[in-house]
Amino acid sequence: MTAALPESAVPSASRGWQAELELGFIGGAARTTLAHRRHLGPLRVQRPFYPDGRVCNVYVVHPPGGVVGGDRLDLRFNASPGAHALLTTPAAGKFYRSAGPEARQKIDIRLNASALEWLPQETIYYPGAVVRQQTVIRLDAASRYIGWDLGAYGLAARGERFDSGVSHQSLELWRDDRPLLIDRLRLAGGGPAFKAAWGLADLPVLGTFVACPASSADVDAARASVASHDDVTLGISLVDGVLIGRVLARQTDAAMRTLMHLWRTLRPRLMQREAVLPRIWAT
Repeated sequence: MTAALPESAVPSASRGWQAELELGFIGGAARTTLAHRRHLGPLRVQRPFYPDGRVCNVYVVHPPGGVVGGDRLDLRFNASPGAHALLTTPAAGKFYRSAGPEARQKIDIRLNASALEWLPQETIYYPGAVVRQQTVIRLDAASRYIGWDLGAYGLAARGERFDSGVSHQSLELWRDDRPLLIDRLRLAGGGPAFKAAWGLADLPVLGTFVACPASSADVDAARASVASHDDVTLGISLVDGVLIGRVLARQTDAAMRTLMHLWRTLRPRLMQREAVLPRIWAT
């Protein structure tokens, strides 16, 4: 028998899907375990995989395949001492055109003497999408984090620019209740930021790579690893022990390839583990 969804999770004419996913990881002598899993509405995870030993690989799935105005997605990832988890998605996320209501997504990551990698596939922002996204990462002094975000604005293959709608994005990284990175981005469809040299420079794909804790030697290694990537515009900096990479590209594949090269270079340095690609990336 299938249980009925709570009223708060059921879409209506004025309110879209309200979905939640909460995951808790605990460390063990042999491997990290997904010990806690709770979901509401259309957010799921597939069974954990262990392609590189003790690291728990989990694929976060959003069965509807896209987000519309009025939808709200809340994801919470927690890791306890000794845990190491890698989370990704099986396909691109999509924010569709809105008739007015705002689509919201919030990601809350909390690490306690643990390590987590959040490496989702790209997000496509359809023309007319109205989106607000917030990611908050809270670490303690003994934790490590690598993550990225990749957004494609408009539908380049169809020649459709992001000429209407608006995207609000917020990224915060805290260590021991001290803010190390507070990043805000607002892109209005058809606004000057898309073409201006100080903005996206007419390149519709924007990626952000974050790694913590990092050093100047890690920055040098990262820059060297992507020095030959002349099909993207790239900047890498270090602020308060946080390595930040910005990637601009005309095509999503080029930006993703650069993000993956950064990850392959920095994972052994920050996580002391070789980079083993999640199986889902090959499908």
